[in-house]
Amino acid sequence: MYVPYNTLPDTARVWIYQSNRKFNEQEKEKINEMTTEFVEQWTRHGENVRGSFTILYDQFLIIAVDQNFVEVSGCSIDASVKLVQQIQAGLKVDMLNKLAIAYKENDEIKVTPMSDFTHLAKSGIVNANTIVFNNMVNSKKGVATLWEVPATQSWHARFFN
Repeated sequence: MYVPYNTLPDTARVWIYQSNRKFNEQEKEKINEMTTEFVEQWTRHGENVRGSFTILYDQFLIIAVDQNFVEVSGCSIDASVKLVQQIQAGLKVDMLNKLAIAYKENDEIKVTPMSDFTHLAKSGIVNANTIVFNNMVNSKKGVATLWEVPATQSWHARFFN
């Protein structure tokens, strides 16, 4: 069962899928259509899931579930990953690369392989105060408070020790 993202509780579980590039308007419409349809039909062992999604910065798809309504399990999560794989294939983007790091350079979002981020840190191009996207957060509240933070406030801090 689809509900607007902003109506989900702060405790809603989230999965963040980062694209290697921004989505254009047509692509965002397609993602909205596919993801709304998916969430409308999303179930866990026959029970409806109360969920939603949002697209942030035209580059991050965040899928969310109200676990107070129904807790999702392996098969339900796998179904959402399958959706993301379909989006990837249809739009020719990479959204499942966990070794890519997104950060802000001025107001622009850059995505780089982790190995390149290490070099950027050593050369001072990025620093401990660089805003990074901590895609490890797993709650709606985490997206609001811990997702977009200075590198020192996330797992990225290890690149600056």
